[in-house]
Amino acid sequence: MADTVFLNAVLATVDKEQPLATALAIRGDRIICVGDQALIEKWIGPQTTVYDLEGRFVMPGFIEGHGHFSGLGKMLANLNLMHAANWDEAVGQVAAAVEKAQPGDWIYGRGWHQEKWDRRPEPNVLGYPFHEGLSGVSPDNPVILFHASGHALYANQAAMDAAGINVETADPKGGEIVRDAAGRAIGVFEEEAMTLIRNAYNTYLSSLSEAEHARRWLSWVEAAEEECLRKGVTSFQDAGTGSSEFEVYSSLPEMKRYQELAEKDQLDIRIWAMVRDSYDKLKDHIDEFPVIGAGNYFFTCRAIKSEVDGALGAFGAWLLSPYNDKPGFEGQNTTSVEEVRNIARLATQRNMQFCVHAIGDRANRVVLDIFEEQFRQRPEKKDWRWRMEHAQHLDTTDIPRFAQLGVIASMQGIHCTSDAPFVVSRLGEERARLGAYAWRSLLDRGVIVANGTDAPVEDVDPIKNFYASVTRKREDNGLEFFAEQRMTREEALYSYTLGNAYAAFEEDLKGSLEYGKLADLVVLSNNLLSCGDEEILGTEVLLTMVGGVVKYRKEGFSLTAVSQKNKEPQRR
Repeated sequence: MADTVFLNAVLATVDKEQPLATALAIRGDRIICVGDQALIEKWIGPQTTVYDLEGRFVMPGFIEGHGHFSGLGKMLANLNLMHAANWDEAVGQVAAAVEKAQPGDWIYGRGWHQEKWDRRPEPNVLGYPFHEGLSGVSPDNPVILFHASGHALYANQAAMDAAGINVETADPKGGEIVRDAAGRAIGVFEEEAMTLIRNAYNTYLSSLSEAEHARRWLSWVEAAEEECLRKGVTSFQDAGTGSSEFEVYSSLPEMKRYQELAEKDQLDIRIWAMVRDSYDKLKDHIDEFPVIGAGNYFFTCRAIKSEVDGALGAFGAWLLSPYNDKPGFEGQNTTSVEEVRNIARLATQRNMQFCVHAIGDRANRVVLDIFEEQFRQRPEKKDWRWRMEHAQHLDTTDIPRFAQLGVIASMQGIHCTSDAPFVVSRLGEERARLGAYAWRSLLDRGVIVANGTDAPVEDVDPIKNFYASVTRKREDNGLEFFAEQRMTREEALYSYTLGNAYAAFEEDLKGSLEYGKLADLVVLSNNLLSCGDEEILGTEVLLTMVGGVVKYRKEGFSLTAVSQKNKEPQRR
């Protein structure tokens, strides 16, 4: 008999054999039956808890297809600048943090984006403000504020002094120190230039004990779990964060920590992770991977992450022709092509997926070339499922190659509308219209598009992301970005559930409501397949279940229990 049964629901199963149903039964952590009420009632015994959902919408739990899990938690635990309307508000948040800090303590924050402020700071260089305002409110505390994309940072004078930055400091390869007309650093460091400030920050962090780092990391994981469950996310595909504050590009230790938590039954959502590090470090640890299904499928690491360029907002996307608003500049190649090629060989040897961050059209072409090289060398292997992380700006001649090679386009719907105000200025009208966030062009060729938010770059909220995917409209002002490339409701739902599961080799385990699959599901206040476009944004997550256990229930939402086995399970 079932442990739990849901009746009188509208189930979007994402199962093409049975796309809609009204009831389902769960035993342990698995779904044992999906169908109509008459069928499901056969599974009800004297100890079964039966809930009447009163016509509410049920779907598989959202799978975050690309994000940075502990990075999300870290932002939640520090200064979150994502909603700062302008530079003055961001400076105000820093000023408030300084009042609570000891002299010499570093102030950390993330989330600012100069292209999304409601007014342009003056003076500025390329829309970036000068550091004097920030330095004024924090003369004794170094400040490090990461761009929303993570591909640039802002530092005050104290931080630049700690890093030894002066007018003679050279730009490192793959990065740029943004300067005024006299050659003085204004406080913004793009791509690889961030390392100059980060190294000074790391020196400060090294004074903290290992126990303190571990405590902080665990608090970030717990904060990220709470945020995700509240928003209906039951699985999270982590694109590499780092196990401590200063191991930004090394997720090797973090993989072990996640595995430990999973095996001790101390994770509340499922983590599927990409290990991220240099080739020299990975080759010495690659025998430890893949790890599949640890802790009853709460942790898997079967992919390697790398990158070839930066972000469009920070002029870091690597382009085939120059930026429209930065003449003569084609972006940044942040990791050498040979390094990425070496990591690709490593992934092939270990039969792991390779997931490469590529935003600009040149970056995407280079990565497709690397993928094709590996595929040709192993013609007997057919199911690679290598992934292009972001695939934001494509040359039209490269779009068919995704389908030909079977490359998954791991894209983020919310990036399209979030970036919309500046994409045309960066790329020009034609490049933006034909190749920017080209979901329709990819889908029509049969390419699997996996969806996500890139949290903490964007809000991890799947509802906002779903709205962006099906409307390509900004929710604040209705600005529409080339609507002909939008997804259908069904495509968007698939991209956030079974599509993401497929992109992780987990389609037999999760992503749809079917017999034998994990009982990961959400109950929503609106039917995402039929409600009006503007009603999508008002949709509330009423309940989130992972492995048959209710991990989140909205305050005030009460399930009508037809019969009750025992009290509803509680989160740890």
